Amino acid sequence: MKDLFPSSWKMILLEDILSPNFLKIQQFLKQQNKLGLTIYPPEKDVFHAFKVTSLKQIKVVIIGQDPYHGLGQAHGLCFSVKKGAKIPPSLKNIFRELNEDIGCEIPNHGELTSWAEQGVFLLNSILTVEEKKPSSHQGIGWEIFTNKVIQTISEHQEKVVFLLWGNYARKKKDLIDESKHLIIESAHPAAEIYAGGKAGFYGSKPFSRANQFLPSPINWCLT
Repeated sequence: MKDLFPSSWKMILLEDILSPNFLKIQQFLKQQNKLGLTIYPPEKDVFHAFKVTSLKQIKVVIIGQDPYHGLGQAHGLCFSVKKGAKIPPSLKNIFRELNEDIGCEIPNHGELTSWAEQGVFLLNSILTVEEKKPSSHQGIGWEIFTNKVIQTISEHQEKVVFLLWGNYARKKKDLIDESKHLIIESAHPAAEIYAGGKAGFYGSKPFSRANQFLPSPINWCLT
């Protein structure tokens, strides 16, 4: 699996991908495959976020928890689904806030690749999941690895915006140097489903606030 990790990241994280922790993750996934279990995203897409967005490109980091666990959804970018897949509820709420915040038309697809290509690093803290079992790969070692990724971004980049949506993502705050980066915290987009639109994600204006901070803004509109 480490052979699929992109070269643009490999040197700076070489110690981590050669570590016992990373080996443990690989062994766990091999065992899952031997048992005939379906794992998402497909192996070729596990490091897709790293392939699309190099460390030097990063302007914004959005942190999710783990991939979507349904057929045809996860493709290695947090919150994103490929064109043609049904848009998940959390992403619908993101698009609603995007529309209200900066006026972007709500798209008819859920693929966020254009964000990633502009430097929005769409990182799930846990990079794999068993089909129909959310959080099933929690604790296998991914969090150790992705925490180091977040620390590496904080240390090596300047003026990055970190969007921490929900309590899970907010726990990553201590990994980030607030003296040189902007952290924008709010409720998780999914929380609006259960709170009648009053959880605190709506109205948090993450997209306009990010662009105000960045030396060169992101084009968040997907249509």
